[in-house]
Amino acid sequence: MKFSGRWLRKLVDFQYSDHELAHKLTMAGLEVENLVSVAPFFDKVVVAHVISIQKHPDADRLNVCKVDAGDQSRELLQIVCGAQNVREGMKVACALVGAKLPELEIRRGKIRGVDSFGMLCSAKELGLMSDADGLLELSDEATTGMDLREYLLLDDYIFTLKLTPNRADCLGMFGIAREVAAITECELVLPAITRIDPAIEDVLQIRVEEPESCPLYCGRIIKM
Repeated sequence: MKFSGRWLRKLVDFQYSDHELAHKLTMAGLEVENLVSVAPFFDKVVVAHVISIQKHPDADRLNVCKVDAGDQSRELLQIVCGAQNVREGMKVACALVGAKLPELEIRRGKIRGVDSFGMLCSAKELGLMSDADGLLELSDEATTGMDLREYLLLDDYIFTLKLTPNRADCLGMFGIAREVAAITECELVLPAITRIDPAIEDVLQIRVEEPESCPLYCGRIIKM
């Protein structure tokens, strides 16, 4: 069973770190087989807005972009970019000067004689994918200047539980949340479920052949 620590925190208000919770679960009999971050470490990467693009004066395959990185900079950043999918108006992931990515650190530099103050990033350069054809394009609704890890909810861990056959109650998030609430002695906050009355009158006849083993059978017909 795999689940997100961020999702679990919406159901149980506990103050432990993900690693501390993993230890508590294992000690309580729910062995955490694996705990991995959803993304590798990187910092100083923000949502940026490409304002304008001009061809590099000395390189046919490069563009000189003017980029709004929000409050991180007082003026538009000039960034040289070679990605084929870059265009005016798009929202992209922008690594600022000083940013540390999985395989490189971003510094101010000159590319074919033109100053560049950062890097527009692909998902591969951020360690989010093994391969990528171009820049990581973000939604037009993304807030310019927002930290990319916060925007994409990347500060999260995925728990993998090694469940025994007698713990089928933890094959769903509500069951795990109840267990964590009991272990941590914290409040359980399950979402309210709104009743939806049937909108069609069709009935599917069901015959229960073992009523003692199955005293209740519930179902609903859904049509697209």
